[in-house]
Amino acid sequence: MLHAGYERAPLPPAQDEEAPREASDATAQRRGRRSGKTKDGKQRDAFFDNAKYLAIVLVALGHAWEPLRDESRAASALYFVVYTFHMPAFILISGYFSRSFEGKPHQIKRLITGIAVPYVVFEVAYTLFKRWANDDPGYPVSLLDPWYLTWFLAALFIWRLTTPVWKMVRWPIPLALAIAVLASVSEDIGDDLDLQRVLQFMPFFVVGLFLKPEHFKLVQTWRARWLSLPVFAVAMLFAYWAAPRMTAAWFYRRDSAQELGAPWWTGGIMTVALFGCSMVLVACFLAWVPRRHMWFTLLGAGTLYGYLLHGFLAKGSRFWDWYDVAWVHTPMGAIAVTLIAASVITALCTTPVQRAFRFVMEPKMEWAFKRDAAQLAKERAKAGR
Repeated sequence: MLHAGYERAPLPPAQDEEAPREASDATAQRRGRRSGKTKDGKQRDAFFDNAKYLAIVLVALGHAWEPLRDESRAASALYFVVYTFHMPAFILISGYFSRSFEGKPHQIKRLITGIAVPYVVFEVAYTLFKRWANDDPGYPVSLLDPWYLTWFLAALFIWRLTTPVWKMVRWPIPLALAIAVLASVSEDIGDDLDLQRVLQFMPFFVVGLFLKPEHFKLVQTWRARWLSLPVFAVAMLFAYWAAPRMTAAWFYRRDSAQELGAPWWTGGIMTVALFGCSMVLVACFLAWVPRRHMWFTLLGAGTLYGYLLHGFLAKGSRFWDWYDVAWVHTPMGAIAVTLIAASVITALCTTPVQRAFRFVMEPKMEWAFKRDAAQLAKERAKAGR
């Protein structure tokens, strides 16, 4: 989840908001991506690009494993563990790269072109795809009711706009968690902009806003890595026990406790418990993210592309009954599905795919915005020399 390239739009950030997205030469942009630098010439942090890529792979694997859960308790346990931390990890990183957001003109422009525009385009595209692939011509286009993966873009848009508020209040993280608890016991919130998810996942974004580089260094040690192994083992054992006793809908955060058929008070307990478990597993996940440049590091800049594009295949596999083949539900079939999902999401994050879809994901849209007065003054001063 998990660039806003997330600077430009989930699945997490591609660069810090401190760098204005000014118009630049396309060739220079491509060279910057290949050299591991942002558009303003700053060196990208390989750790975060690695984290974004690995997290988007887990997102794809989770979607691929979902139809296998009925036949395999182990698959359900693995699904539970992954869903506990993969989106919280994306959201936390998105919050971390939103720290400098102050609502400045260039930041608002990036918010519109990098998040709002892809949201509108893919919400319409997903709806048309559902009409065609699922033989459902009457399915309505609604920009207020996100379908499938687009909820994250709507949520990121709202979270980033609220950044100045979280910086101003005295106890931001407890406040965000309290709001999430209230949302989990409020059954009348409705589906507009998937506000249940927006509010219930919001604490992870707020945590990211207040993290510092030294916090990430705490989990980048061998001690943290080895400590994470028994934690993951305990998580798997508990998930194996819980799989037949618990609905996975708790991890989606899209419903209140009452809508899940549970007493209202369980909403608060589950929200706090899942927040704690998610933060622990996010730390364990980050402990194993490589700090150095890897073969997949540059793919971290294309996680938004992989996130949004793989949704067509993930849903298409259900619409077209790809999982009805018997061999898929064997152990070797599950391994094959895992490898295929990882390969597909990797391919969708590559440079050729980014180049082909950049006009949708990262449109410049200079025609839609007034020129910044300060920038114009600088250009006139430079021309007058």
